Amino acid sequence: MIDLFNYHRRATTEVRVGALNMGGDNPVRVQSMTTTDTNDTKACVAQAERIIKAGGELVRLTTQGVREAENLQNIKAGIRAKGYDTPLVADVHFNPKVADVAACHVEKVRINPGNYVDPARKFVKMEYTDEEYAHELQKIEARFVPFLNICKANHTAIRIGVNHGSLSDRIRNRYGDTPEGIVESCMEFLRVCKKEHFDDVVISIKSSNTVVMVRSVRLLVEEMEREGMRYPLHLGVTEAGEGEDGRIKSAVGIGSLLADGIGDTIRVSLSEAPEDEIPVARHLVDYIGTKAGQLVIPGEPFDGFDWLHPTRRETTPAGNIGGERPPVVIATQKDAAEEGKAHSSRTHNNADAPTSGKHRTDKPKADYIYIGGNLPPNREQNQGYIVDFQVYAQLQADKKTGQGSGNENVYPIFPVSAMPFIAMIKADVKFLVLKFGTPVEEYTACLRHHPEVVVVCTSNHQNRLGEQRALAHEMMAAGLKNPLVFAQMYQLDDKAEFQLRAAADMGALMMDGLTDGVWLMNEGAIAFDDIEDTAFGILQAARLRTTKTEYISCPGCGRTLYDLRETIAKIKAATQDLKGLKIGIMGCIVNGPGEMNDADYGYVGAGPNKVSLYRKQICVERNIPEEQAVEKLLQLINADRSRNG
Repeated sequence: MIDLFNYHRRATTEVRVGALNMGGDNPVRVQSMTTTDTNDTKACVAQAERIIKAGGELVRLTTQGVREAENLQNIKAGIRAKGYDTPLVADVHFNPKVADVAACHVEKVRINPGNYVDPARKFVKMEYTDEEYAHELQKIEARFVPFLNICKANHTAIRIGVNHGSLSDRIRNRYGDTPEGIVESCMEFLRVCKKEHFDDVVISIKSSNTVVMVRSVRLLVEEMEREGMRYPLHLGVTEAGEGEDGRIKSAVGIGSLLADGIGDTIRVSLSEAPEDEIPVARHLVDYIGTKAGQLVIPGEPFDGFDWLHPTRRETTPAGNIGGERPPVVIATQKDAAEEGKAHSSRTHNNADAPTSGKHRTDKPKADYIYIGGNLPPNREQNQGYIVDFQVYAQLQADKKTGQGSGNENVYPIFPVSAMPFIAMIKADVKFLVLKFGTPVEEYTACLRHHPEVVVVCTSNHQNRLGEQRALAHEMMAAGLKNPLVFAQMYQLDDKAEFQLRAAADMGALMMDGLTDGVWLMNEGAIAFDDIEDTAFGILQAARLRTTKTEYISCPGCGRTLYDLRETIAKIKAATQDLKGLKIGIMGCIVNGPGEMNDADYGYVGAGPNKVSLYRKQICVERNIPEEQAVEKLLQLINADRSRNG
């Protein structure tokens, strides 16, 4: 059973992968995957060495055919000749024979249940009778057991790696495109492993949708526990993208699970050089690891909370916060004069703002800015300002005497010690800062009588997730429906570090359905705009609020059929102002059509210098010359937008 409030690693069996052990009491391992042609021994060895030098503990290589599988022995020899004993992992799709060959040469083989026995996925509606379904399971066992025997003979570990984008037709037609279907796809193979007493198994469930990824892994952990399995887990958000967005998205998904003690090895999938993934993965692992051994948080789970199937906590809206509204962003402005300069060229975009459907050049702006007692001389009409409650009271008094500009768009915030003053001050929205540990009886009556109060939950605990969860559960148990904003405070100078930590800290709180707002604070050399943008990026990564174009791009591998990074740059330059649009950029067909289910449009490598375009999972134009493909994609998007008004 997961402890929602205190960090403990999930107990797993130990798996030996060559010279490396994972699971059990071993640390969380970090890894990456080469993007070079697996037939190019020299290039693969060189790139593997860069991954290893960056701190990678496993190196995976795409293995699309028998020729590539055979060449793994030459790559392995080249890496061993350089003095590295780092395990190699073969990544196999579609062809079980390739997995058989690869298992003879490397320490671990990854297979994908979605296309291991059912490579000809058509995504066509079909019905399976119980007898037909059982027959398909027999086919899996008949093909999978010989592979396990080869692995036993060669002491080769396996990873059963389920991708949301490549579920079999049979699974999709019985379970739908759901976390339950993803889990069953994995369990079918795990049951065979258990029956055959094959224990060197690692599992992964990945999706480009962080919500699907987290919920699927949670369900898998529960199902394995129910069936007496404790296999180690590999975590990753597939097709996370590149740059800041890819890092934030990965930290939200991976961090949500690591923070609950789930995960024995991780890969951060970025559309960048493979070695660039390692420091990001290492930072996430190390940061989450600091939660271990901290002062116990005596939280009590609310009986009505379902960790496996979380829904948004029921709240009474206070202004534009809570209810069914998207979570708000609050930011701290140290200098009110600078705030005006920072946003003078930007259009405010709060939760009420309509989407024009046209290209946007503006960036989203915080719904509320905390300014303490320093109101800017010229307040923006659509900007919410939060001030200390004493300042708000003075504004009210000045307005009555005609000496001030009033308190329009200004809202008071109260420390817990000032709760008695909440009833004395009139405002449509009020904010109250609370920490777990405040006696429940001190704040319960106040919040019940004042639904206009938004709770701002803070924590100084090393495991801030545990304390913030504990307050949320305490409020739910008390029947309180006030909106809840989570405030995260840091003292950092490095923007990338700030983004990873904030995304990891917020991940589980968002996945649990507890978040009505995000307030990121930092005492350090990070710009106001960067803090603000990070908050919006975190909400978008968790599918809670969309404020910009989203790119679902694969990290690339030896299968990639075009210059991935150059193409991503071109597509971003042409589409970055299309707010709310999700564009999939896939190097090959392996997960292309499947991940298109989570994208509005897809750009998929179809052959050397050839690209196919998708609308959702439907291919609408095939084998376009690469030099024409970006323009064709824009034409498709613009034609649809014109047709839809």
